[in-house]
Amino acid sequence: MTEDAPVAMITGANRGIGAAIARALAGQGYRLSLGLRDPGSLPADLAACDPLVTAYDAERADAARAFTEATEKHFGRIDALVNNAGTGGPLELMPDPPQPDGEMEEMLERLLAINVKAPFRLTRAALPALCRSGRGRVIVLASLSGKRVLGLNAGYQMTKHAAVALSHAARRAGWDSGVRACAICPGFVATDMTLRHDLPRHEITRPEDLARLVADIVMLPNTASVSELAVNWRYEPGL
Repeated sequence: MTEDAPVAMITGANRGIGAAIARALAGQGYRLSLGLRDPGSLPADLAACDPLVTAYDAERADAARAFTEATEKHFGRIDALVNNAGTGGPLELMPDPPQPDGEMEEMLERLLAINVKAPFRLTRAALPALCRSGRGRVIVLASLSGKRVLGLNAGYQMTKHAAVALSHAARRAGWDSGVRACAICPGFVATDMTLRHDLPRHEITRPEDLARLVADIVMLPNTASVSELAVNWRYEPGL
């Protein structure tokens, strides 16, 4: 791959959706800069793409700047940012049985730290380089839970609504410099995170399906920007 090939930063690319997106973008000629909580967990096929791998803990306030600076130092450019790392966990307004306040606070802080604060910090850190690219791309892995409320998991829903807002903010902030941003909003996806749900695994969205969509959106010209993409595996009125 040539030294002028575009560069994509991706968080949480060791498995699931993130790994699938990394494979798809590598297939489109992108060099990879991968931020992983455990750098040793990278699959062999992605390691063969010769990525830059940086230890990235989404809960650390200094992780975004360190990841961005490592990417720019190594490649000299950033052309796409995929905010994929995220977490779930049940956090209801009226749980039964009641949840201890301490447990609630701990879970709420973790949801906010990983799903909201981390992608905000990383987008903010990478945006100047994305603007210099002239066709920088920001992808935020949100959720249909960021577009509507069906279940009772209020904590997760709040953070994913915020993720959609972040994508629109990045789109607005970088538009005049060629930055285009998209919030990817899937329903259930066949990853480890959804194993606890009683779902027909052969029917729900596959990580590879989302990766193909992300790659298509990233490769679109500046004149054809997709701001949000709702991805369903079942019929939902209004979506």
